[in-house]
Amino acid sequence: MPAEIAEDFNEAAAVLSISPKASAALSRRCLQGLLKSNGYNQKDLAPAIQAALDAGTLPPALAENLDAVRNIGNFAAHPMKDKQTNAVLPVEPHEAEWNLEVLEGLFDHYYVQPAKAAARRDALNKKLEGAGKPPLKTGSGT
Repeated sequence: MPAEIAEDFNEAAAVLSISPKASAALSRRCLQGLLKSNGYNQKDLAPAIQAALDAGTLPPALAENLDAVRNIGNFAAHPMKDKQTNAVLPVEPHEAEWNLEVLEGLFDHYYVQPAKAAARRDALNKKLEGAGKPPLKTGSGT
C-alpha cells in the first residue's frame, strides 16, 4: 500500500476517539488516494467511486458500503444541516468507525489478497519448475 494512504488511514484511526469529524475527513481523503492508486483518476471522489462500482470487481458487501465513506466524509468536510431542525449534522463516532472498517475491506481487496495470491502463485511455479512442468497459466479463465 502506498505510504501516504497508510499515513492517512493511521491518522484517521488515531483521532477517531478525539474527533470523529477529523477521522471521517481523513478517511475520505484516504479513499480518494486508494482509488487513485488503483487507476480511478477522476478529479472528484464521487465519480471515482462510481467508476470503481461500475468496474464490477468489488465484493457486493464492500461495494454497497463504499459510498458511505464519501457521504460521511462530506458531513465532515461540508457541514450539512438537518432540514427540520436546522442543526448542523455531526459525524457520529460509529459512522467514522464504519469508514475505517470499509477502508480496511478495500485494503484487503486491493492490496492484501493480490499480494497473497502472487506469493502463492510464485511458490507453486517454483515447485512446478523443479518438477520440470510449465508454470501456471495466466489470464482469466485459464
